[in-house]
Amino acid sequence: MATTHTKSVARWMMAPSVVALFIWMIVPLALTLYFSTLRYTYYDPITPFVGIENYTYFLSDPRFISAFQNTLILVAGVLAITMIGGVLIALLLDQAFYGQTVVRLLVLAPFFVMPTVAALVWKNMIMNPVNGVIAWALTTVGLQPINWLTDHPLLSIIIIVAWQWLPFATLILLTALQSLSEEQKEAAEMDGAGPISSFFYITLPHMKRAITVVILIQTIFLLSIYAEIFVTTGGGEASSNLPFLIASIISLEGDVGTASAGAIVAVVLANIVSIFLVRLVGKNLEA
Repeated sequence: MATTHTKSVARWMMAPSVVALFIWMIVPLALTLYFSTLRYTYYDPITPFVGIENYTYFLSDPRFISAFQNTLILVAGVLAITMIGGVLIALLLDQAFYGQTVVRLLVLAPFFVMPTVAALVWKNMIMNPVNGVIAWALTTVGLQPINWLTDHPLLSIIIIVAWQWLPFATLILLTALQSLSEEQKEAAEMDGAGPISSFFYITLPHMKRAITVVILIQTIFLLSIYAEIFVTTGGGEASSNLPFLIASIISLEGDVGTASAGAIVAVVLANIVSIFLVRLVGKNLEA
């Protein structure tokens, strides 16, 4: 049993790492907060204090509304595709069949592709309206090819990001599915439950915790999507999310103050979403 002395020694040994982590997080946040109160641009050496003016300017910018809407649509769209697709693929992979190991590796492979590479592959080889695989399939059956990135930029990004994150959801859900008791399945079958009833009353409730964890982890990462937008559409009102808008303000306009205010707004929104999701996870884990 640990004594009071050993607990005290352990706290002192952990203190340097805790302090280092605190400084690592608090210094960038404090600097961003400080810059957000200045009229600070690359083209003007004078940086007067302006208070909340940068926040007012950023929140009243029409691009903020569209970027905020795009962020929500992007997160919701990817989550819907990955959760529904992940459950279906996990159910298929949970069955015994020849070559199961190879198929599982192929299903998981997209998760290990870098976002920039994935975006280039989809842009040049799959969604290209002239040489892409989808254009070839459509023209083969007599249909007109679709210019995905021009006519449906946000949908295209959702598809690309969902393709990357679907393996992660599948892996977590498959792990949860394999922990389901076979005796419970057999008992349901003996009671006359069909496949659909077994799925909704036994399998899906059993996977509830895994589904909640996947939603939480994916949402945190999906709120910071950038590379896929930069490589495929290059931004614009139809496809820019909040991180891309903030990066555009500082890289194209050189407006560090407004970009810093936007970053603080994004942090606040992300924390609101995180608190909501953490509470949701906590309720499911306690259930």
